[in-house]
Amino acid sequence: MESILIHPESAEQLKIVKAFLKALKVPFEPQAGNLPPHVLKNIEEGIKQYESGQSISFDEFRERHFTKA
Repeated sequence: MESILIHPESAEQLKIVKAFLKALKVPFEPQAGNLPPHVLKNIEEGIKQYESGQSISFDEFRERHFTKA
């Protein structure tokens, strides 16, 4: 089934939408607000690094950063 993302513009709209969904017995999951700007910046930087070929495999990461027992 298709999902939708709703962006209420006020607390009142949010309250009404939730009440409507509950009345129709439509399941929904409240989501927290947007990520902080510094997190978004780091995500964008990581994507750019990956796209430019600056990435390593998980095995290589594990070899570099985890001690061997």
